[in-house]
Amino acid sequence: MAAQVPPVADERESLIAYIDQQRDAFVSVAYGLTEEQIRLAPTSGTLTIGGLIKHVTHCERGWTERVAAAPEAPAPPEASLEEQAAAYGSDFVVTDDDTLESLLAALAAQGDVTREVLRSADLGAPVPVPRDAPWFPKDVDAWSVRWVAMHLVEELARHAGHADIVRESIDGATMYELVAGREGWPETPWLRPWRPAVTATV
Repeated sequence: MAAQVPPVADERESLIAYIDQQRDAFVSVAYGLTEEQIRLAPTSGTLTIGGLIKHVTHCERGWTERVAAAPEAPAPPEASLEEQAAAYGSDFVVTDDDTLESLLAALAAQGDVTREVLRSADLGAPVPVPRDAPWFPKDVDAWSVRWVAMHLVEELARHAGHADIVRESIDGATMYELVAGREGWPETPWLRPWRPAVTATV
């Protein structure tokens, strides 16, 4: 995907395009990383590239399910509140079964679902506010689908910024270098496309 969102004709396509752009940032930020590197937490926190990709996929899925169910709430999870509480944060954990390929494939598949749902949804339809976490307002009964779409832009962008910091801490690579390397941009005096470091042989 290009570094800038292409021209859009209306509000719906704007929302979809900006969600797509922020989702695509995770493909760029993971570009060229090894399976070991997607598990590294090089900052003072615990965030990893793989964990961030896994989390935003989970997050986008949850909000898209809410939009698809609107104006009703989605079906409640099968897990009990205790089980849900115990599993909190597990969507940031990269397991032995996870690979960069599988994490990016799940993210792309969710993108297909999100686009399909948003292309047919009534942007003004009410989406019931969840009541299962303290950060959800108690004085609001519902948001609109357009609010949820804008929230997805915010949520993906926030975590893409986290991923930028984690990636730069791993090997010094920054977003425009990575996009340039991914898309084959020409080298300029101020921007060199990212390439894997050449390891000297003895």
